[in-house]
Amino acid sequence: MTISILRILIEKYATKYRISYLHFMNRWLLILTFCIIPLLCFSQQETPQKDVKVGLVLSGGGAKGLAHIGALKVIEKSGVRIDYIGGTSMGAIVGALYASGYTAGQLDSIFRAVDFEKLIQDELPRSAKTFYEKDDDERYALTLPFDRFKLSFPSAISKGQNVYNLLAQLTAHIGEVDDFSKLPIPFLCVATNVETGQPVILEKGYLPQAISASGAFPSLFEPVSIEELYLIDGGVTNNYPINEVKAKGMDYIIGVDVQDALMDRKNLKTAPGILLQINNYRTVEAMKERVKLTDVYIKPDIRDFTVVSFNEAELIVDSGEEGALEKLGDLEHIAGLQRNKYERPKVKVRQELQVDDYIISGNSTYSKAYVKGKIRLQPPAITSYKKFNQGISNLAATGNFQGIRHRLKKVNGKNTLFLDLYEQEVNTYLKLGLHYDNLYKSAALINLTSKRFIFDNDVVSMDFILGDNIRYNFEYYLDSGFYWSFGVKSSYNEFNKQVKFDLMQSLFNVPDQGLNALDLRVSDFTNQLYLQTVIREEFAFGLGIEHKHIDYETETIPAAGSGTFVFDNSDYYSTFGFLKLDTYDNRYFPKQGFFFDGDFHLYLLSSDFRNEFSEFSVGKADIGFATSFGERLSLQLTSSGGFTLGKTDLRSFNFILGGYGNHLVNNFTPFLGYDFLSLAGDSFVKGGIGLDYELFPKHHLNFTANYANVGVDIFGQGEWFTAPDFSGYAVGYGIETLLGPLQVKYSWSPETSSDQWFVSLGFWF
Repeated sequence: MTISILRILIEKYATKYRISYLHFMNRWLLILTFCIIPLLCFSQQETPQKDVKVGLVLSGGGAKGLAHIGALKVIEKSGVRIDYIGGTSMGAIVGALYASGYTAGQLDSIFRAVDFEKLIQDELPRSAKTFYEKDDDERYALTLPFDRFKLSFPSAISKGQNVYNLLAQLTAHIGEVDDFSKLPIPFLCVATNVETGQPVILEKGYLPQAISASGAFPSLFEPVSIEELYLIDGGVTNNYPINEVKAKGMDYIIGVDVQDALMDRKNLKTAPGILLQINNYRTVEAMKERVKLTDVYIKPDIRDFTVVSFNEAELIVDSGEEGALEKLGDLEHIAGLQRNKYERPKVKVRQELQVDDYIISGNSTYSKAYVKGKIRLQPPAITSYKKFNQGISNLAATGNFQGIRHRLKKVNGKNTLFLDLYEQEVNTYLKLGLHYDNLYKSAALINLTSKRFIFDNDVVSMDFILGDNIRYNFEYYLDSGFYWSFGVKSSYNEFNKQVKFDLMQSLFNVPDQGLNALDLRVSDFTNQLYLQTVIREEFAFGLGIEHKHIDYETETIPAAGSGTFVFDNSDYYSTFGFLKLDTYDNRYFPKQGFFFDGDFHLYLLSSDFRNEFSEFSVGKADIGFATSFGERLSLQLTSSGGFTLGKTDLRSFNFILGGYGNHLVNNFTPFLGYDFLSLAGDSFVKGGIGLDYELFPKHHLNFTANYANVGVDIFGQGEWFTAPDFSGYAVGYGIETLLGPLQVKYSWSPETSSDQWFVSLGFWF
């Protein structure tokens, strides 16, 4: 009835204004539509929608994992809010740092500044090593564990100590976090239990240790111990943890895949590459299903790179960015579905740490005092990470520890440093080396070293040197750190060299034989007992006693009886003192640092073969300074000097200059431009300047000039301060190899008509 009344009123209104009923209804329906639709839209905007959660999965891939950084740049640009990150291996490292608060741009800057070669090879700064460790490290090309008379090989190239140190510093701002879901972005990573072959999901613990385990690529890094688990790279079992991330309630998954497809034989040329291929048999097949679960799948084009292409980091990052830009539209679509946006907290890499106390564990052999003495950090103290990492390197350089894990946490309001030490179980090593030079000729070095031989902090070492000249070196050293250390040395050294007859005549007053040259055989048998103390690793001084037997002889000069003419065949007994400072960053091609080696001997007794002995002293010193101009050009200044004190006619300890090299016996001193054993005197002064240009990494082009005065009592007569009587120059090329430096030098002197080529291959010994 109501509808009928309404219709009568409408028709009456329509008749009055001369319009039809239908026309009237259409007009009002149109008006109602424009009024109601905005109301409906307004009502819809007021209805809350479910927020969309987005997970990010980053695969492993070694150096290729740097592409994740480029992809993250694009993800940030799209506006996507990442709610959970899961990663494996390099994906775990990049993902963890991003989850801790760093932006993609910051990660790019951080990784561009990293020297990956030093990082991966666990290369320790030379300043971290004691003088014994420096000498030991710069003598042998190969070191192999020798346990219970069985030769073995290291389980990996690197212990991963440098990687751990870097990650600990980069995550210091979230160092108190034990639950990875409490990070600015919740995070998990995958490792593999090497004993069972099962994947292990790491969501709690200490973040640097967890991601170190996830990235412990077999043969490259040693396994990582976490509680009772022995873990290696997660890529062995699960290189793309998408299911684990989806299980965290994610609505969408963005995945960045940098793992390799199976390679052909042309690309299988390295051990890491072959191991990766074996591992990929399983992961490549598994990825087919996991890709289907990925909403936005980013696959950068990184076919031109390998898992160890860290030297091409910039190009790899760019490839990741290019790959992600192809999916920018999909990323922006997901970003548009998210309701709640947030600003990422700004994070800075910490440069300092405060340590109020120590807690050291795992040290059954080496005392806490020994450990603290190496780290050189006495709490409470505020120190830089650079100095702290130097202390960790000091401890690692001893070779006594398989791993050093450290963490700073608050305990009862104190910043407590937890040091968890893994002592080296093997204490015997076989070491090998090869060398060639113009004086000693070819030589092969076999060494047997044993630690904890008598005491916990001692080492005994025996070198057998076979080749054109038979030699040996024996050393026992008891390292007491800051306190007086004790050492025993014994060595035998010999070589044969053709020298000018005038040289030997001036030294030993030999009657004229009508000879221009003779073949000289030199042998030296030296034994020392000494005490030494160190201030840091670069500075040491000590005192000792020495026995030395010298034999100079030739078969060129006729002699009755044996046919061998003997210049000297005596035993000498002396006391000595020494002072050393060595901050060079590289022994053979220094770019920075200072060097000083001073030695003073007081000769007290002799068997006196020549009946010329009376008490005398010999002092000598070498000084060097190196600095760089840019990354490639370096300058080295050197100076040497020596003198004899006391009235003696003995000339066996005179200074003899000439040649090129190291580890020369007695007072033989290198001097470019002249052959070995060319200039002699009871005193000398020498200066040198060298320029080195690194053409390519580890390839050096250099020029050297040296000048000297040498003669009798040049300091007393003031000749040390006059213009040099002797000069020499050399142009050389050097390459740093696994065997040691390969160096070729062409040298000449304006005072002589002859020139020399000097060749040296391998570490000097």
